[in-house]
Amino acid sequence: MKQLVAFEINGDPVEVAAPVHHTLLEVLRYGLGLTGSKQGCDKGDCGACTVLVDGQPVLSCLTLAVAARGKQVVTIEGLAKNGRLDPVQDAFDRCGALQCGFCQSGMMISARALLNEHPCPTREQTKLALSGNLCRCTGYTKIFEAVDAAALQEADPKA
Repeated sequence: MKQLVAFEINGDPVEVAAPVHHTLLEVLRYGLGLTGSKQGCDKGDCGACTVLVDGQPVLSCLTLAVAARGKQVVTIEGLAKNGRLDPVQDAFDRCGALQCGFCQSGMMISARALLNEHPCPTREQTKLALSGNLCRCTGYTKIFEAVDAAALQEADPKA
């Protein structure tokens, strides 16, 4: 059985007829073609599927699509604005924070949520905010440095 689910995705209203058992991740990737959120573990362990729902990081592999009804959802595809990378995306690129890229979208979405709540986070706040996102390629140091660089960029765009 399918249900009509209306929500906002990356600033645009959408209506999707989705089976009631489909996750938000399935609807995003296979219904809407937004493949930036990765399908990793399917059990909430890796964070590769992280999206923002009403500004909060959510594991989309554990969230039913119907739970997004009437909400604002932001995926990695929605971070850039007016052809300009989000400071998080720019900093991750400049710092060489990621290697294979599989964890990239979830990591950046979690970092964006952190900076929205704590514009100048401590290292402990960064570690806690990213603790649900696993990366098998890096030692996390460059990722933490990228979050710091994004915070500095937002505090002083000329830096």
